Amino acid sequence: MSSAALPVSASDYRRGALLVTGAIVVWSIAGVLARWVTVDPWTTLFWRSLFAAGALFAYLAARDGRAMFAGFARLGGVGIAMGLCFAASMICFINALALTTVAAVLVFQAAAPLFAAVLAWLLLRERVARRTAIAIALTLCGVGLIVVQSADIGRLWGNIISAAMGLTYALTVVLARIRHDVPTTEATLLGVLVVAAVSAPMASFTVAPHDMAVLAVFGVVQMGLALIMFTTGVRLIPSADAGLISVLEAVLAPIWVWIAFAENPGAMTLLGGAVVIAAVSWAASGKRQ
Repeated sequence: MSSAALPVSASDYRRGALLVTGAIVVWSIAGVLARWVTVDPWTTLFWRSLFAAGALFAYLAARDGRAMFAGFARLGGVGIAMGLCFAASMICFINALALTTVAAVLVFQAAAPLFAAVLAWLLLRERVARRTAIAIALTLCGVGLIVVQSADIGRLWGNIISAAMGLTYALTVVLARIRHDVPTTEATLLGVLVVAAVSAPMASFTVAPHDMAVLAVFGVVQMGLALIMFTTGVRLIPSADAGLISVLEAVLAPIWVWIAFAENPGAMTLLGGAVVIAAVSWAASGKRQ
C-alpha cells in the first residue's frame, strides 16, 4: 500500500487512522473464527474465499459500476503475480492456524514488512537502512525463540508454514513496489478466487449451519470488510503510521484466543513475539522521522 501522496487535513488523518485501526481489530479475530469452525482447513479456505469474493465483487460493482472490469484489465503480469502470492499466503495462514498457536502465526505475519525489506534488497537492490537491518536481525532472533519451542512435529510444521505465509505476503508487498498502479482490490479478488479454486477439490460442500454462519463472517466481515476499510484508510495516512498500527493485530489476536479458548502460546512464543513486535515497531517509527 502506498502512503498518501499529498498532505491531508487533521480530520482526514483521523478518519484514515480510525479506518486502519478498525480493519486491524477486525483482522485480529481470525484466530477466534478459525477455532470456532469445526470443518477442516481446506473447507474453511473454500467457503471463506467464496464469501470474501462476493463481498469484494459487490464493493467494486458499487464503487466503479461497469468500469470495474477495466481494473482487472490493468492487472498485467505483476498484478496477477500479486494475486497468486496473496493466495499462497492465505492458504498458508489457515493451514498454519490448524497446526500451531495463533500467537506464533501472527508473529510471522508481523515480521512480513521486514521480510519484504530483505526481498526488496535481493530482488530490487533497494538499500536497507541501518535501523531496518538491526530490526531484521532482532526479528530473526525472535523467530528463533519461537521455533526452539516447537517440541512436537505438528507445531514445527505450523511454524514453517507460518514462515512461508510471511514470505509470500512479503513478496506481494515487493511486487506492489514494482508497479504502484496495480489495483489492489482487484488483485486481492483474484487471489481469493484462486484460493477458492485450489481448495474446492478438497473442501466439503456439506457444512453445518453454525459453521456456515461463522465462515460467512470470516469471509464477508473479517476479510472483505476489513480489506475495504484498510485500503480506504491507508490512503489518508503515511505508510509508516499504517505499519505501526498494523502491529496491533499481532498483539490483539492472541488475547482474543486466550479469552475465548484459554490457548496458551508458551513463554518462548510470547518472548519471541515481543522481540519481533518491538523490532517492527522500532523500524517503522524510524521512517516517520
